Parts: sequence; C-alpha cells; structure tokens
Amino acid sequence: MPVAGFPVIVYFDALELSFETMNKEDLHIENDVAPTEAEPIVAVPLTPQQIEELKLRAAKADENWERLLRTTADFDNFKKRSARERAEAVQFANAALIQKLLPVLDNFEMALAAVQSAKDEKTASLQAGINMVQSQLKNILVEAGLEEIDATGRAFDAAVHEAISQQETAGVPEGQVVQQVRKGYKLRERLLRPATVIVAKKPGAK
Repeated sequence: MPVAGFPVIVYFDALELSFETMNKEDLHIENDVAPTEAEPIVAVPLTPQQIEELKLRAAKADENWERLLRTTADFDNFKKRSARERAEAVQFANAALIQKLLPVLDNFEMALAAVQSAKDEKTASLQAGINMVQSQLKNILVEAGLEEIDATGRAFDAAVHEAISQQETAGVPEGQVVQQVRKGYKLRERLLRPATVIVAKKPGAK
C-alpha cells in the first residue's frame, strides 16, 4: 500500500542530490573588494616669478601684522589714558572753586587774629562767631579733599613751599622754615597753592 508521504521523501532526495551535484564555486560570493590604489601626488615646481610673488606676499603679511600690533597697543594706551583723565576730571572737578575760596580762609584767620587780643564781651562773641563760620567752611573743604600744608619748623621744600625771603639766625638750621607767612593747600595730592615762607640762613652768609 503506498504511503502518503512518499512523494515528499522523493522530493527531498532529489533536492539534496541537486545540491551535491552543484559546483561549490557557483555558491562562492566575493566579499572582498580589492582597494583601488591612490594616485601619486606629483609636485609641480614653482617658477622663480611665483617664488618672488610668495615672498612679497609673506613680507606684506608680516608688515600688516606688525601694524595691527602697534595699532592695538596704541588703542589700549588711549583707553587707559582716557579713563585716567576722566577719573582725574571727576576727582578734581571742584579744584577751581576751592582755589577761589582759599583767600576767604585767609581772611577768616586774619579776622580771628585781630580779635584774639580783645577782652570785652562783644569782641569775644564776635570771635566765637567768626571761629564757628571758619570751622564750618574748613570742614566742608576738607571733606572735598582739601589738605593744609604746614611748613612751620620744616625743611624748605621747593615742591610745596615758596620762599619770599631769608632770615639770618643761629638758632635754626640753615634751609629750615623760620616763619610761615601764608598757609599752603593741596587737593588730593595736587598742589593748589604753595606755602609762603621765610627760610633760615647762617649769620654772615651771603
């Protein structure tokens, strides 16, 4: 009695036989592709004219670079100088006004010196009033940066002192301030007015 699966068995046997009879080279797949060789780089020689042109361009590039460095440095210096000038302008904005007020301080001191010797009640009251106004004005100016130059008993300094005469004396070293005639003032290290002084010299010195 024939079996129902017989044709299937025959089919697989035939298929297997067909694979065996196939050439194995027919089933081979080439996976490796031979790399193409890179074309060699051929150096093209430069002509003398081209070499000279490259040298000129290099020299021009160096010149432009140096000019850029100088310009940058000049601009940085300009910015620093401008910032310093602005700061000084703000710091010394009141210098002209304060300088005009210095004679007012002088007048107050002369007025106080004139009334100090008086003993009556009215003069004492006037002296107190002058002293109060002078103190208020001086305090305002000090807050603004005013600094008094005290030259009495100090060595003469031409940077902050102005000598109007010399006085022979044996009790004070030569070149030292004997008397301060008028006070000097500075505004934040800037000289507004030198102190007017009389300087000592040795007796008999010319």
